[in-house]
Amino acid sequence: MARPTGGLEKLALILYSLNVRSTYSVSEAQAQLPALLKKAQSDLIAIAKRDKTVAYLVSAERMEAIAETLEIMADPKAMRAIGRARRGHGKYYPITILDEPGSR
Repeated sequence: MARPTGGLEKLALILYSLNVRSTYSVSEAQAQLPALLKKAQSDLIAIAKRDKTVAYLVSAERMEAIAETLEIMADPKAMRAIGRARRGHGKYYPITILDEPGSR
C-alpha cells in the first residue's frame, strides 16, 4: 500500500487505523443518536448510506487529537524534528534544564 502524502490522505489513514467497531445506517443512527453519542466516547462509529460510509461519529476528545495531529503534520519544522528523532538524531535535554534560571 502506498503511503499517503497529503493531509486529507493522512487523516483518512488515521481514521481507518482507529479500528471502526460499529457501523450504523443513517436511519439507525438517527433513531439511536443519544446512545451513539455515549458509545462514541470509546469507539469510532461509522454511519453508512447504501453500504457506503458517509460519516464518522467521534468523541470531541478524539477529534481534538486528530486536529492536533494534523496541525503538527502541516508544520514542516515539526515534521523535520520528528524525522530526526526517528532516525536517532534528535536533540534531547535533561529534565533538570527546566529548573535552570532563564529556561522559561
